[in-house]
Amino acid sequence: MTRAQKDRLTSDLRVVCMRISRRVRFESTTDVAPHQFSVLIRLEDGPRTPKELADIERVSAPSMSRTVTGLVERGYVDRADDPTDGRQVILSLTAEGRRTVRETRRRRDQWLATRLERLTDDERALLADAAALLERVSAE
Repeated sequence: MTRAQKDRLTSDLRVVCMRISRRVRFESTTDVAPHQFSVLIRLEDGPRTPKELADIERVSAPSMSRTVTGLVERGYVDRADDPTDGRQVILSLTAEGRRTVRETRRRRDQWLATRLERLTDDERALLADAAALLERVSAE
């Protein structure tokens, strides 16, 4: 493969991955914005502090505070005082938050599944191989 072909592949893969990601996020949304859903997913792994979430999401503390406040107001997240540090707050998913994560994932999967159904068996097999390669690329 020539340098120009490698450069083109790099650009094409980056663009198509971004487009698919954006379409999955926005075509299948519930009433939860993508940045809020990302926080819900982080809390699915277990309780966290707002600072931990801000660090993971790479946003400012005030930005995370606004996101968390919205999620708490909608009943998706619970706030509790940290039993070992009164200055800290521990955030966790509520039952409604867990339901929202499941439903949003289901809608996103359905959106993509509908598009994959339009492909041939050979094309889906090729995508399965490509998914494994992309997983390797993303893990490095």
